[in-house]
Amino acid sequence: MISVRAYTKEDLPDLIRIWNEVVEEGVAFPQEELLDEASGAEFFAAQTYTGAAVEEGSVVGLYILHPNNVGRCGHISNASYAVSSGCRGKHIGEALVKDCLVRAKECGFQILQFNAVVESNLHARHLYERLGFVPLGIIPRGFRMKDGHYENICPYYHEL
Repeated sequence: MISVRAYTKEDLPDLIRIWNEVVEEGVAFPQEELLDEASGAEFFAAQTYTGAAVEEGSVVGLYILHPNNVGRCGHISNASYAVSSGCRGKHIGEALVKDCLVRAKECGFQILQFNAVVESNLHARHLYERLGFVPLGIIPRGFRMKDGHYENICPYYHEL
């Protein structure tokens, strides 16, 4: 069974490994720099909330939640999700997104917005739409894939 909880410092090696795995795949996260022990600890601590998905005592996924903007747009949050490649297809992403929706509201956000969902990431897009996220259109060639070609991105939002 999958549970999602706030990360602990003991989770950091797994969080960094999973995060870096997605960054290295180069098809979902805009980041290109990998995290190391120091930058990873700082990165996850700087988030409004970092959640860890745990299965049988092992961290198998994570999410980060933070403001999407500041000031008059500070009520809008943003999040990123990562699932260990060996654990995909087990609805871990769904558990992460559902927990994130609850946490975002608890943190005082009114909207959860995704800025850069790659159009070809069909599993994520279907999940978001099934959970009530509204697509906002397409930004042509908004994401540079690892191999250098560009793909469209699809922003989404969900009122909390």
